[in-house]
Amino acid sequence: MDLRLAIGALAQRTGLSIRTLHYYDEIGLLKPSERTAHGHRRYTAADVERLQKILSLRSLGWSLQRIRQCLDASGYLLAEVIDLQLAHLREALDEQERLIRRLEWLARYLRDHGTVSTDDLLQTIQMITMFEKYYTPEQLQQLDARAQEVGQARIQEVQQEWQDLFAAVRAEREQGTDPQSERVLQLAAKWQALVDEFTGGDPGIEQSLRNLYANEMPALQQQHGMDPALFAYIRPALQAQADP
Repeated sequence: MDLRLAIGALAQRTGLSIRTLHYYDEIGLLKPSERTAHGHRRYTAADVERLQKILSLRSLGWSLQRIRQCLDASGYLLAEVIDLQLAHLREALDEQERLIRRLEWLARYLRDHGTVSTDDLLQTIQMITMFEKYYTPEQLQQLDARAQEVGQARIQEVQQEWQDLFAAVRAEREQGTDPQSERVLQLAAKWQALVDEFTGGDPGIEQSLRNLYANEMPALQQQHGMDPALFAYIRPALQAQADP
């Protein structure tokens, strides 16, 4: 492409100021490939490509000095730089989506509970953070859609059902009831039914839930009364439910 742009034309077509282009020239970041007999700058297609690389890398938070050193040393291909910028933007979008989900969940919590204590708010944030650690963005979207489908009233009912179930399992454990007994098997069936209602029957979400149970038991115990001994007690009955 036979392109020769004066500095004013390049500034107009890119939205950059002439002062910025002068500065890039002064620090050796973007020197025009040509100059007229009178010393006027002329930018070529290669210069425009380098400018795009500079702007893409600048959007990643790189310093101008680092950009100049990297471009001069490695000669990044334009496609490689664009890929870097795309990856950065996708990461930023993912972070924004996570923030949106946090704010949506917190907004729902506040609507449902009104004024909340700092301790309640901290526990809610802790639970949201745990979910983000163990569930993929797609799974979190599914769970959010599932929550909207069943409605807040049912969610509150389920929370109480879990507490009642924990109490019933704890009572059987304290009485020394055989985990394979009919009473405990019935409790395990209720347990699995609540899990299935939460996951919508998605095996991937259920596995993420198991991973959360396995690694975050102290926090779950603090927030929901789900102690390790209780889970260990009912595990054989749950396994019996899973076996054909």
